[in-house]
Amino acid sequence: MKGNELTPHVEELKRVLGKKVSEEDIRAELDNFVNRFGVDVENAKKAIVRKLGDEGVSFITADAVKKKIGDLTGNEQSVDITAKVVFGESKDVTVRGQPKTIFSGILGDDTGTASFTVWEGEGVELETGAVYEFRNAYTRLWNERVQINVGNRGTIEASKERIETVPYSGGEPVDAKIGDLREGMGSVNVTGKVIDVERREITVRGEPRVVFSGKMADDTGNVQFSAWEDFGLVEGRTYTVSNAYVRAWRGIPQLNMGDRASVEEADADFGDAVGGPTESTISEIIAVGGGIDVSVTGVVVDVRQGSGLIQRCPECNRAILNGECVSHGTVEPVLDLRLKLVLDDGTGAMNVHVGRELTEKLTGVTLDAAVGLAKARGDPEAASRGMAGKVIIKQMKATGNVLSDEFGPMMIAREAEFLEIDIDAEAKKLLSEMEATI
Repeated sequence: MKGNELTPHVEELKRVLGKKVSEEDIRAELDNFVNRFGVDVENAKKAIVRKLGDEGVSFITADAVKKKIGDLTGNEQSVDITAKVVFGESKDVTVRGQPKTIFSGILGDDTGTASFTVWEGEGVELETGAVYEFRNAYTRLWNERVQINVGNRGTIEASKERIETVPYSGGEPVDAKIGDLREGMGSVNVTGKVIDVERREITVRGEPRVVFSGKMADDTGNVQFSAWEDFGLVEGRTYTVSNAYVRAWRGIPQLNMGDRASVEEADADFGDAVGGPTESTISEIIAVGGGIDVSVTGVVVDVRQGSGLIQRCPECNRAILNGECVSHGTVEPVLDLRLKLVLDDGTGAMNVHVGRELTEKLTGVTLDAAVGLAKARGDPEAASRGMAGKVIIKQMKATGNVLSDEFGPMMIAREAEFLEIDIDAEAKKLLSEMEATI
C-alpha cells in the first residue's frame, strides 16, 4: 500500500490516539505492519492502537449501534447499551506501569448480564441498581463471555428507563472450592478463611458508601473478595459465603458478595499453611485465566526483548525508548533493570516479568554494573546478553500474581529463585517412568 493510500488510515489513527503519538510514528508503524509484515489494514490499525494507546482506548470506525446485552457478540467496536448496574466498584490499579483508577462490575438488562470496565474511572460514581446509557462502548470476549468496556471516547449518562434484570448467570447455587472459581459463575457457595479484610469509604453520587474487600483462602487457592454490605468478616476466621458470583479482572477471578449473598461462620479447618502461595501448573493457570499468590516451577526457555538495561519515564514509570514517553513526550529517563522471561513447565508456557531487585538477585548483575558495561562497550544491549546466559535453561520457581490478556498469561514475579537439579535422581525417575510404560 502506497504512502498516499495510507494517509486516511493515519488520520483515523491520529483521531483515536490523540496528541500522544506523532503522525510520523503512526505512519511508520502502519507502513511496517501493512507493507513489511503483510497485515491487513484493519487489523494493523487495531494492533497499533493496542501498542501505542493507553489501556482502554477503543478503536471506533463507524457510528455506534444500540444493542441489548444478550445480543452482544464480543466484537463490537462502537455500541450503545442501556443497562442496570448490578454491582460496581472503583479500584486503583497499575496499567503498563502507570497508576490508574477504573470502575468495574456487572451490567444487566432483560436479556442477560455482562462484566464491564470504565477505564477512565476517576470521579465515576455509578450507583448499584441504577440504570445508565453507555455510549460508544466496545466489547471483547474473555473465556467465551462478553466484556463491556468504556474507553476515553465513551460516555455514560443516567437513564430514567426501568429495567428488570435477569439473575446474574442464574441457576441454583453450586458448592465450589476457591481453586475452581471461574469468570461467569453466577451463584456459588464457597467456604474459606479470611486472610485479610479492609473497610474503605468511597463516594457514590455524592453519598458516602462503604465497601469491604480482602482475600479468602482454602486448601486449593486464594481469591480476592468484595462486598457492599458489612458481613462482619474477621481476619483469621472461616466463613461460608452463599449466593456469591464471580467476575474477573484481567483473568484473575474475584468473589463478589452481592445483595443476594449471605455469610455464616464455619468450622472448617484448612491448616496453618492456608493463605500462602498456591502451587500450580501453567496449564491450570491458563484454564482458570489467572490467579493471585501463585507459584510455578519450570525451565527458563527464553529471555525476551526488552530485558536488561531499560529507560523509564520519571512521571509514569512506563518503559520508553530514546527518552520519548508516549504520554509525557521528551523526558529525562530513569535507568532500570529487568528480565522478561518465558517459563515452561511441560504443561504450557507463560511470560514472567522480573523487577530490578529480583533481577539483580538472579543474575548477580547490579544496575550500576549494567550501566558500566553498556558504557564500556558502547552497547546498551550488552547487559541483556550477559544476563541471558545466567538464566537460560535453568529451573526456576516463581511466585506472584498472574494476569491474562490476548497474548496469554503473564506473571508479575514477587519472588523467584533457581532450583538445583539432581541429575542422577531425575535420570533414575525418567528411566523408571519409561520402564513402567514398556
